[in-house]
Amino acid sequence: MNTIILIGIALVALLISAWKDKKKTKQSLKMAKGLFFKTGIEIVGILALIGLFLAWVPPHIITKILGSGSVALSGLLGAIIGSVTILPAFVAFPLAASLYQRGAYLIAIAAFLTTLTMVGFATLPIETKHFGKKFAYIRNGLSFGLALLIALGMVIIL
Repeated sequence: MNTIILIGIALVALLISAWKDKKKTKQSLKMAKGLFFKTGIEIVGILALIGLFLAWVPPHIITKILGSGSVALSGLLGAIIGSVTILPAFVAFPLAASLYQRGAYLIAIAAFLTTLTMVGFATLPIETKHFGKKFAYIRNGLSFGLALLIALGMVIIL
Protein backbone atom coordinates (compact mmCIF):
# COMPACT_ATOMS: atom_id res chain seq x y z
CA MET A 1 0.00 0.00 0.00
CA ASN A 2 2.82 2.41 0.90
CA THR A 3 4.50 1.71 -2.44
CA ILE A 4 1.36 2.69 -4.32
CA ILE A 5 1.13 5.93 -2.34
CA LEU A 6 4.80 6.75 -3.03
CA ILE A 7 4.38 6.00 -6.74
CA GLY A 8 1.31 8.27 -6.79
CA ILE A 9 3.23 11.09 -5.10
CA ALA A 10 6.11 10.66 -7.58
CA LEU A 11 3.74 10.77 -10.55
CA VAL A 12 2.04 13.94 -9.25
CA ALA A 13 5.47 15.54 -8.68
CA LEU A 14 6.51 14.51 -12.20
CA LEU A 15 3.39 16.09 -13.69
CA ILE A 16 3.99 19.31 -11.74
CA SER A 17 7.61 19.35 -12.92
CA ALA A 18 6.56 18.79 -16.56
CA TRP A 19 3.97 21.53 -16.25
CA LYS A 20 6.61 23.97 -14.95
CA ASP A 21 9.50 23.05 -17.31
CA LYS A 22 9.25 20.26 -19.88
CA LYS A 23 12.92 20.47 -20.93
CA LYS A 24 14.33 20.02 -17.43
CA THR A 25 11.85 17.25 -16.71
CA LYS A 26 12.94 15.41 -19.86
CA GLN A 27 16.63 15.80 -18.86
CA SER A 28 15.87 14.50 -15.38
CA LEU A 29 14.04 11.47 -16.76
CA LYS A 30 17.00 10.65 -19.02
CA MET A 31 19.39 10.89 -16.06
CA ALA A 32 17.10 8.75 -13.91
CA LYS A 33 16.86 6.12 -16.66
CA GLY A 34 20.65 5.87 -16.93
CA LEU A 35 21.07 5.67 -13.16
CA PHE A 36 18.32 3.04 -12.91
CA PHE A 37 19.99 0.75 -15.46
CA LYS A 38 23.49 1.31 -14.03
CA THR A 39 22.33 0.54 -10.49
CA GLY A 40 20.21 -2.37 -11.67
CA ILE A 41 23.19 -3.99 -13.38
CA GLU A 42 25.30 -3.54 -10.23
CA ILE A 43 22.60 -5.06 -8.03
CA VAL A 44 22.19 -8.06 -10.32
CA GLY A 45 25.98 -8.54 -10.40
CA ILE A 46 26.32 -8.39 -6.63
CA LEU A 47 23.40 -10.74 -6.08
CA ALA A 48 24.98 -13.14 -8.58
CA LEU A 49 28.24 -13.01 -6.62
CA ILE A 50 26.38 -13.76 -3.39
CA GLY A 51 24.66 -16.68 -5.10
CA LEU A 52 27.99 -18.01 -6.33
CA PHE A 53 29.51 -17.58 -2.87
CA LEU A 54 26.67 -19.48 -1.25
CA ALA A 55 26.82 -22.17 -3.93
CA TRP A 56 30.60 -22.65 -3.61
CA VAL A 57 30.88 -22.45 0.16
CA PRO A 58 29.12 -25.46 1.66
CA PRO A 59 26.73 -24.73 4.54
CA HIS A 60 28.77 -26.81 6.97
CA ILE A 61 31.76 -24.48 6.50
CA ILE A 62 29.63 -21.41 7.21
CA THR A 63 28.16 -23.16 10.21
CA LYS A 64 31.62 -24.19 11.38
CA ILE A 65 33.03 -20.66 11.12
CA LEU A 66 30.05 -18.60 12.29
CA GLY A 67 27.72 -21.01 14.00
CA SER A 68 29.44 -23.68 16.00
CA GLY A 69 31.67 -23.81 18.99
CA SER A 70 32.10 -20.67 21.00
CA VAL A 71 29.46 -17.97 20.54
CA ALA A 72 31.99 -15.28 21.43
CA LEU A 73 34.52 -16.60 18.93
CA SER A 74 31.85 -16.76 16.22
CA GLY A 75 30.90 -13.16 16.99
CA LEU A 76 34.53 -12.09 16.79
CA LEU A 77 34.99 -13.92 13.47
CA GLY A 78 31.81 -12.30 12.12
CA ALA A 79 33.19 -8.92 13.16
CA ILE A 80 36.53 -9.55 11.48
CA ILE A 81 34.87 -10.72 8.26
CA GLY A 82 32.61 -7.66 8.29
CA SER A 83 35.59 -5.37 8.87
CA VAL A 84 37.42 -6.50 5.75
CA THR A 85 34.35 -6.79 3.53
CA ILE A 86 33.04 -4.04 1.30
CA LEU A 87 29.39 -4.52 0.43
CA PRO A 88 26.48 -2.17 0.07
CA ALA A 89 23.99 -2.55 2.92
CA PHE A 90 21.16 -3.55 0.59
CA VAL A 91 23.25 -6.57 -0.41
CA ALA A 92 24.58 -7.32 3.08
CA PHE A 93 21.16 -7.85 4.63
CA PRO A 94 20.05 -10.63 2.22
CA LEU A 95 23.48 -12.20 2.62
CA ALA A 96 23.14 -12.05 6.39
CA ALA A 97 19.70 -13.69 6.16
CA SER A 98 21.18 -16.47 4.03
CA LEU A 99 24.01 -17.02 6.50
CA TYR A 100 21.53 -17.11 9.39
CA GLN A 101 19.42 -19.70 7.58
CA ARG A 102 22.55 -21.79 7.06
CA GLY A 103 23.25 -21.94 10.77
CA ALA A 104 25.34 -18.90 11.67
CA TYR A 105 24.84 -17.51 15.18
CA LEU A 106 22.83 -14.31 15.47
CA ILE A 107 25.71 -12.56 17.24
CA ALA A 108 28.03 -13.42 14.34
CA ILE A 109 25.53 -11.99 11.87
CA ALA A 110 24.98 -8.88 13.97
CA ALA A 111 28.74 -8.37 14.36
CA PHE A 112 29.19 -8.89 10.62
CA LEU A 113 26.56 -6.27 9.76
CA THR A 114 27.68 -3.68 12.30
CA THR A 115 31.37 -3.89 11.42
CA LEU A 116 30.52 -3.95 7.73
CA THR A 117 28.86 -0.57 8.06
CA MET A 118 31.11 0.98 10.74
CA VAL A 119 34.64 -0.32 10.18
CA GLY A 120 36.60 0.14 6.98
CA PHE A 121 39.75 -1.96 7.00
CA ALA A 122 39.78 -2.17 3.20
CA THR A 123 39.35 1.57 2.88
CA LEU A 124 41.89 2.38 5.62
CA PRO A 125 44.59 3.60 3.18
CA ILE A 126 42.18 6.12 1.69
CA GLU A 127 41.01 7.21 5.12
CA THR A 128 44.57 7.69 6.40
CA LYS A 129 45.43 9.72 3.31
CA HIS A 130 42.56 12.13 3.83
CA PHE A 131 42.20 12.25 7.61
CA GLY A 132 45.60 11.12 8.90
CA LYS A 133 46.78 7.87 10.47
CA LYS A 134 45.93 8.77 14.05
CA PHE A 135 42.34 9.70 13.27
CA ALA A 136 41.78 6.70 10.98
CA TYR A 137 43.17 4.15 13.45
CA ILE A 138 41.32 5.62 16.44
CA ARG A 139 38.05 5.88 14.48
CA ASN A 140 38.27 2.31 13.19
CA GLY A 141 39.31 0.94 16.60
CA LEU A 142 36.46 2.70 18.38
CA SER A 143 34.04 1.67 15.65
CA PHE A 144 35.13 -1.97 15.95
CA GLY A 145 34.59 -1.95 19.72
CA LEU A 146 31.26 -0.15 19.45
CA ALA A 147 30.15 -2.50 16.68
CA LEU A 148 30.78 -5.46 18.97
CA LEU A 149 28.77 -3.80 21.74
CA ILE A 150 25.93 -3.07 19.33
CA ALA A 151 26.00 -6.67 18.11
CA LEU A 152 25.83 -7.89 21.69
CA GLY A 153 22.95 -5.51 22.37
CA MET A 154 21.11 -6.73 19.28
CA VAL A 155 21.43 -10.32 20.45
CA ILE A 156 20.13 -9.41 23.91
CA ILE A 157 17.17 -7.50 22.46
CA LEU A 158 16.34 -10.07 19.80
